[in-house]
Amino acid sequence: MSSEVLHTPREKLSKKTLLLHYAITSLMEELEAVDWYRQRAEATKDPELAAILVHNRDEEKEHAVMAIEWLRRRDPVLDGHMRTYLFTDGSITEIEHAAEGD
Repeated sequence: MSSEVLHTPREKLSKKTLLLHYAITSLMEELEAVDWYRQRAEATKDPELAAILVHNRDEEKEHAVMAIEWLRRRDPVLDGHMRTYLFTDGSITEIEHAAEGD
């Protein structure tokens, strides 16, 4: 449903905003699918089905990361936050404090 919902009339939105919306809603859907597959894989008693569901879950993760990278390349603020927080060690909130100069 989120891909169908715009909070502003379509004709008032730029092409860039619409494309970002498509990517964000796709990302949301991919992450939702990851959650669904994880739950189903954990709940099933059939090992073969569980293996298929785990495979599907991990494919959705790949799709999500591809969408994130597309967004990062088009949103400088997101890019900056990703460069600050991703692939770091230690406390995330301490990294924030250091980045914000607190």
